[in-house]
Amino acid sequence: MSKVVQIQYSTESGGSSAYRLQRVFLEAGIDSSIVSLQPDSFSKDRINYLGIKPSIVSKIDGRLQTRLIHSKLEEPGLFSYPILGTNIANLEELQQADYIYIHWALNGFLNLNSFKQIAKIGKPVIIVLHDMWSITGGCHYSFECEKYLTGCSECPMFVKAKKNDFSKKGFDSKVKLYSKFNNLFFVSPSKWLYECAKKALLTKDKPVFYIPNALDNTIFKPSNKGLARQILNIDPEDTVIAFGAASVNSSRKGWVYLQKALEILHSEDQLKNVSVLIFGSGNNKKVEESIPFKTKFMGYLMDEYSTALVYNAADVFIVPSVADNQPTTVQESLSSGTPVVGFEVGGIPDMIKHKENGYLAKYKDAADLAEGIKYCLQNKLKGYTLPGFKPADIVNKHRELFGAIAEQQNKKI
Repeated sequence: MSKVVQIQYSTESGGSSAYRLQRVFLEAGIDSSIVSLQPDSFSKDRINYLGIKPSIVSKIDGRLQTRLIHSKLEEPGLFSYPILGTNIANLEELQQADYIYIHWALNGFLNLNSFKQIAKIGKPVIIVLHDMWSITGGCHYSFECEKYLTGCSECPMFVKAKKNDFSKKGFDSKVKLYSKFNNLFFVSPSKWLYECAKKALLTKDKPVFYIPNALDNTIFKPSNKGLARQILNIDPEDTVIAFGAASVNSSRKGWVYLQKALEILHSEDQLKNVSVLIFGSGNNKKVEESIPFKTKFMGYLMDEYSTALVYNAADVFIVPSVADNQPTTVQESLSSGTPVVGFEVGGIPDMIKHKENGYLAKYKDAADLAEGIKYCLQNKLKGYTLPGFKPADIVNKHRELFGAIAEQQNKKI
């Protein structure tokens, strides 16, 4: 039996991918455990929560990074230059594993020296690309910038462009790390980021694989819409448009485009009795003031069952992200039977078949986003997951990955 350990900053919210993968692994007879920096709201089995000291290191690291990269522009999103990090290479889970997966483990958890310590164990290290950080000098999404293809410097995320900036330092450090070890493998959950990694200077000569994130379709599945609305106290006759993100106000999640699309729909006066259902953290008052329809805020949802309830209460779910990898909300909504409208960007087209289980709008086009919402509602589209996204499909792809790793290792013997 293969033995896997997965490393993750947290297994909640965006970090749920590691825990979901663990569940499908265990179901398939693959032994899996998780090492997590942050404790969950509710403790989960087979997870080693690291405790207070690494958490303190993480907080200190966050403050140091804030000071160092104080000149970064706010709008483009995250840029990480980890400084302190925690050495977890001696943990029993890593020492006994056949395969070591590193998911999103930043925010003061691991630095590049931590990656080096893990790689030195000698086991296959599978770095899961949940965003672009592993192939850039430090940004999590590069947007229009393509310097990651040739070598980062003079990063447009900073107020003043400098040749020897933090993007250059971060990029050079990754060059040294990746070139030193031949036991590093990279997995992208989206075809878009897979193609980026295949072309990126840092990873174009490394093994890169495409494997979507896993999802538990025993939780995210169609259920009685009337009952879901009754539980959430929503009028059963309303047309319900839903939107959700870990941070609702994040510029990357594209709230401004959904706001404009809702204004267009309101001005056309074609949709009656509309309710907008929103979940996630953020400035709810600011968002509410900008919505021309009645609105219900669910707040930050702590469990999957509540989230599944929201999808089932909705007639359509909107993902107006302007940069995204494989947003879990798309997968969750489609699996729950609710169609999704999103821009044709990142990994979103992997999951949406245009005008069949959702609608792919032109990039940053609020009018087309509004058109997509109308199309899904007027044609009573139903959401469904496309081939290749079922748990069994995901497990098979990971088994193929193990086989490819074994083949590469045998060639070196």
